[in-house]
Order: sequence, then C-alpha cells, then structure tokens
Amino acid sequence: MRVDVLGVGFDDLDLTAAVDRILERLDRGERTFLITANPEFVMLARRDDELAHIAREADLVVPDGTGVAVASSLLGSAIPRVPGRLLVDALVPLLAERGATLFLLGAAPGVAERAAETLRRRVPDVRIAGSYAGSADDHGDTASRVRAAAPSVVLVAFGMPKQEQWIARNLDALPSVRLAIGVGGVFDQLAGVRKVPPALVHRLGLEWLWRLIREPWRWRRQRVLPLFVALVLRKRMTGR
Repeated sequence: MRVDVLGVGFDDLDLTAAVDRILERLDRGERTFLITANPEFVMLARRDDELAHIAREADLVVPDGTGVAVASSLLGSAIPRVPGRLLVDALVPLLAERGATLFLLGAAPGVAERAAETLRRRVPDVRIAGSYAGSADDHGDTASRVRAAAPSVVLVAFGMPKQEQWIARNLDALPSVRLAIGVGGVFDQLAGVRKVPPALVHRLGLEWLWRLIREPWRWRRQRVLPLFVALVLRKRMTGR
C-alpha cells in the first residue's frame, strides 16, 4: 500500500529496503520502473494527467527530496527519503555482482560517458553497455541506441518529468531492460560537473537549498514549493 502525498502514492521504503525490493524483483525476472519524486514532481502530477498516470503505474515511487518526507510526516504516515544519488551508489555494486549491464542515458553531451568512467573506477566489475546524451524528445533514435545495446538496466537523466515520460513511452520497446530509473542530476555529480552536497547538508535535508544557492536559476522550478507546503498544511488541518 502506498502513502498518498497530494495525489501521488509513495512506497514506504527506506534506502536499504528500496534496494532490496529492486533486487528481489530482478531476481524474480520482474521488470521495474522506479520513480524518485520530489515536491516539484508532485505538483506537476496534480495538473498533468499523463504524469499522474505514469506515477500510478510505476512499480516503485520513492521520495527523492526532504519535502515529500516531511509532508508525509505531517499527513500522518512518515516515509523516509531515498535520494537518487544514494540509490545509484548503493545499487551499482550489487547490480555488478549479478552481471547486470547498464546504459547511461541523458545529461549534456559527454557527461554520461564521464559518469560511466567514474562508475568503472568505483566498481571495476560494473558492465556498461553504453552511454549517450540522447534527447527526451527524439524517441526513435534514442530508443534505438538503447535497444541495440541491449542493457538490463537503463538510468535516464533527462530531468523531471521528461525522464519519467521517456521511460513510460519507450520501456515496452526495450525488451532487454528489466530496471529503468529516472536519476535527474546524478550523472552530473558522478562526472564532477555538479558538486555533491556535504554530508551535513544531506543529514539536515537541505540539499534543495544547497542547489539553489549554487544554481540560482533553479528558483523558477522551486516557485511551486510554497504552494506545495500550503496544500499539505490544508490537508493536515481539513483532511482534504
């Protein structure tokens, strides 16, 4: 059963449990589409029927940011954060042990390749089937490249919500893929393009503020946060 946060259902899993669930599904031969969602995703899904449907149909939905975790607590069913960066860090060594092959799709040209090199240094046994910047809007060529590489895992870094939309529209045409995850800015962090927040910032749940200070342009995306907070508080007080 999922925990509802303003219309988007989240699986009540911490990082360890999320990794375990993914591996269990892989071991059973089940395909998994996992979404790491933040308040911006929730607010988009409230006005975008396609995105709301994608979230309902995804196999796993976990809270990437502090906002969703705090909101769930205020609404009476606290769920922990499962940041995409930490999820990838935890998963890759275990996927390598299973012989899974990874395809890194998205980010700016050259970034996925640099991220792949970082993964190879960290996890020498990891098998990278390919990496490609691609385009969220060019489904034909991009999907063809992934299909030709025949990976078992595809990590997609087109940014939210394009990465989730790309996976939903193309997964059925990628028969080798058993696990697909939208990973946002994880490639940028692996490639060294974007600095990883200090441990203290992570513990305090202030990654959003860290990113805003370093990337002021993000304020446009975060304009929905006050409304997100207001809607959560209203639901807490009224139950609606």
